Amino acid sequence: MTALFALATSLLWGLADFGGGLLTRRTPALTVVVVSQSIAVVVLGAIVVATGAWSEAGPQLWFAVGAGLVGPVAMLAFYKALALGPMGVVSPLGSLGVAVPVGVGLVLGERPGLLQIAGIVVAVVGVVLAGGPQFRGAPVQRQAVLLTLLAAFGFGAVMALIAEASTTLTGLFLALFVQRVTNVVAGGTALYISVRRGSPALPADGFPWASLPALGFVGLADVAANGTYSIAAQHGPVTVAAVLASLYPVVTALAARGFLSERLRAVQAAGAGLALAGTLLLATG
Repeated sequence: MTALFALATSLLWGLADFGGGLLTRRTPALTVVVVSQSIAVVVLGAIVVATGAWSEAGPQLWFAVGAGLVGPVAMLAFYKALALGPMGVVSPLGSLGVAVPVGVGLVLGERPGLLQIAGIVVAVVGVVLAGGPQFRGAPVQRQAVLLTLLAAFGFGAVMALIAEASTTLTGLFLALFVQRVTNVVAGGTALYISVRRGSPALPADGFPWASLPALGFVGLADVAANGTYSIAAQHGPVTVAAVLASLYPVVTALAARGFLSERLRAVQAAGAGLALAGTLLLATG
């Protein structure tokens, strides 16, 4: 069961990342976050009411609130990075967020093994190789790398928080609902401030009604991935769940190659591969 749900997590996150990256090339990233998460709130709200999940309310929901506050920042940074591209570099670097649960373990008294130390070294080398050639180019490329690393930290924090927010299936529905409501409130506030400062909330041709199904897919795929990861982590070894769930950049990269015909420089591809390898070493060490 752990392997099945963790692999489902990789597939869902990978497709959500690809869809979110495409949408932010036409629509402001904050709008993509708010609209996609609002759709998820409506669906989750219906599930919570239908299952009576309100009875699972308790102090553990504060973990969901924390995840909801961190999530929009991470998603905004990641979607902006994906829009700057290339996806095949951005997505593997985003998977470095698995280092956050490892850090939580260190705080709780765990010590890294040789594989984890090797993973840190390999991941850092991967970041340098993936971003280094771009540092000599346009500044926007460097911005994509920095935004991705910020997003990676946020994603790792969300993974650690949401795993602590529930212990039952109905409790998970409620936790995900609370997380997404917080996402919408935080993202909506940021969007309001952005508009007040003169940034557009919509594309020049108005609300992207034609993109509504894609926005819904991104929001629902992302929330479903959080749910499947939580189930995987609760029903088996967290290391196995983390390893399999961290393979989602492969899905994004394959989608970008298949649909966008993206081609990477050899050094960028090598760096992205090393970053992903470092992620796996961190999770398995």
